[in-house]
Amino acid sequence: QSLVSSSKWLQRYGLKRNKLSLSQILSQIGFQHRKDYVTTLGKPVASRYADGLFPQYKRAQDGSVYNLTAKKELILHFVDCLMGAIELYKQRMEWLTSESRQIFGVIQEQCIVIVLDFGTAAPTEFDLCRDALSMVLVEQVIQICRFNLIRAAQDLMKWQQKCTPVSERTVKSAVRWLWKLEHMTAVSHTSSAEALLEAMADEAVSS
Repeated sequence: QSLVSSSKWLQRYGLKRNKLSLSQILSQIGFQHRKDYVTTLGKPVASRYADGLFPQYKRAQDGSVYNLTAKKELILHFVDCLMGAIELYKQRMEWLTSESRQIFGVIQEQCIVIVLDFGTAAPTEFDLCRDALSMVLVEQVIQICRFNLIRAAQDLMKWQQKCTPVSERTVKSAVRWLWKLEHMTAVSHTSSAEALLEAMADEAVSS
């Protein structure tokens, strides 16, 4: 789900600038083995002068062959760069699958409404849901611009009438409101849809 967009993240950590895609690496450590059309034979023919002269690499994607000319030092340089890139991806994945992001993904939108539908959750599950929601408010909502909470219930409940600017004070207020909600077992079949429609009625909301 939304994570700083991949291209922006790649640029931020220099993975694009350092040219670490397979095509980019191959172009820096060798040259493509070319075919040309030979009129007398009536077909494309590959040059043969490089056969046995260079180590060759055949790309599985398109069958193109590259003659590798780089020295060992350059190859080892790319190994180090790739290992560094792999480590960055590992760190990124660990971050994306930790804390509130593990449940909600990463919130990118700047004005959101969180619709709370606890269904027929038992009291212990109800508290677990509120723990998770508190976590996303404190960790992620605090970093955006505006937000609101709406509870799907027989009588729809809203934390605020419209999306409210994010601040430490408003986030704490939302968490307090969340923990004052009463556990309810009976929910109408249409309450979720009504809560979603109410959320979308605020024109400022982007998600």
